[in-house]
Amino acid sequence: MQTLLNQGLTALSLPSDADKEAKLLAFIELICKWNKAYNLTAVRDKEAMVSLHLLDSLAILPYLHGQRFVDIGTGAGLPGIPLAIYQPEKEFVLIDSNAKKTRFVQQVILELGLKNVTVLHSRVEAYQSAVLFDTVLCRAFATMNEIIKLTQHLLCADGLLLAMKGQVPEAELAQLAQQYQVISLAVPSIAAQRCLIYVKKQPT
Repeated sequence: MQTLLNQGLTALSLPSDADKEAKLLAFIELICKWNKAYNLTAVRDKEAMVSLHLLDSLAILPYLHGQRFVDIGTGAGLPGIPLAIYQPEKEFVLIDSNAKKTRFVQQVILELGLKNVTVLHSRVEAYQSAVLFDTVLCRAFATMNEIIKLTQHLLCADGLLLAMKGQVPEAELAQLAQQYQVISLAVPSIAAQRCLIYVKKQPT
């Protein structure tokens, strides 16, 4: 796992950092430990988790905007936990409607000593934040129109939505009124197509 992670970080042009790498690998071990009881991920192989969970999450790092981030539908803590490990100076709020998964993420935060992460058990439409976010992150949990509708109330005036998708969702994008960019992602050790849909908040 260490070799695969090192090679992946190099391919993503991310600096090597022993402490961050140790936390990333400890995160994978925690997923494996809790997975049987909590059904966190269908991926069972640890090396596959390095690619599909860690490197897939870190591939969007160059596109993060601002200081405060909210990860919607975080599940096992993806992409929020890997990003928070690599950017300890930034603030991350992770939200999921599945109580088992938020309990797991809380345990990760405690065991890895992540001071910049908060996890909440909530549905996105019910969540109100006193301080708005610079960027909404998600592994696309719905169509692009639905994601935009559900998350706009969380973004500050010049906020940004970053939705991780597999293949480019042409039909969904054709229905958008907002301007958007499609960013192709090259994730080390993953042959399948990955892309990031980048949508700026529209002025009201």
